[in-house]
Order: sequence, then C-alpha cells, then structure tokens
Amino acid sequence: MSAQTLSGQFRDFSPLSLASAAVFLGALAAITTALGFEYLGGYEPCPLCMQQRLAYHLGIPVALLAFLLSRADHEGLAALLLALVAAAFVANAGLGLYHAGVEWKWWPGPSACGATGELSIDSGVSLLESLRQGRSVACDEAPWRFLILSFAGWSAVISLALGAIAAAGALSWHRSR
Repeated sequence: MSAQTLSGQFRDFSPLSLASAAVFLGALAAITTALGFEYLGGYEPCPLCMQQRLAYHLGIPVALLAFLLSRADHEGLAALLLALVAAAFVANAGLGLYHAGVEWKWWPGPSACGATGELSIDSGVSLLESLRQGRSVACDEAPWRFLILSFAGWSAVISLALGAIAAAGALSWHRSR
C-alpha cells in the first residue's frame, strides 16, 4: 500500500475520530509498557503508581467508545466522552507530577506510601502483623529513571500529551459546529 493511498484513507476520518484513535492507541501502549516493566522487568508499582493507572483504565475504553461513536455520526456524544478523557488524563498528569515531587523529596507523600517493604522481626507478633499488612513499595524512591524522569515523571508527560490530544479532538468538534 502506497503512502498516498494510506493518506487518502485517513481523509475519511474527522479530527475527532483521529484524536480518539490516537488517545486509545497511545494509552494502550503506555499501560502495556507499564505492565511490561512490572511483569517482565520486575518493577513493583507503589500505591501512587497504581492510582495513576486509573486514568488509563478509564481512558482506554472511553476513547475507543468515542472513536466508534464518531464513526457512527454521533460526534456530539463522542466529543463529550473525549473531553472526559482529557480531564482524566490532565488530572493524572497532576498526580504524576505530585508523585515525581515525592520521589525528589520536594514534599512528603501520603502515609500509605511510607512503607519500605521490609519486615520487622523484633517479635513474633510484629512479624505476623507485618505479614498481615502485606508488602508495600515506597512511593518516595524512584526505582528507574530515563533522561532524568522516573516512571512517575514519564506518566505525567504521557498523561499530559494524551490529555492535550483528547482536548484538541473534543474542541475540533466544537469548532466545527
């Protein structure tokens, strides 16, 4: 298939459809990468990391639904859904920025993130209590960095980009009215 044929096929897609598809594919790639780091790379997510995944769990199916609705000539509803996705990812970018600040020790993290994952063996009772509470990964330690940014920093960048794409797609429909 030639590049000209491929570009001709994309002319049938509205900016809203393209933005929905881009957010769906981008969010799917990001969460798949995060799961790969977790299950293949052995990086356990902390409680803040798990909270940052919520935007992806919401954004992926809603962006897909927005794409399908936009292709079925229900662009108003699709734009509304894409605006919701934009808000979720912009909020998630804020959470990622907060988490990165916790890692850089700019501010304290939530108390649920203070555990070091170490078990206390001072007494049998404290060992049992530690086991009962489960192992928790500390939120204030960045286990990996690339170009200075940790997982939380990259989550903020990616979420902001996905939020901007989603907002641009939703606004494109509004402007076309």
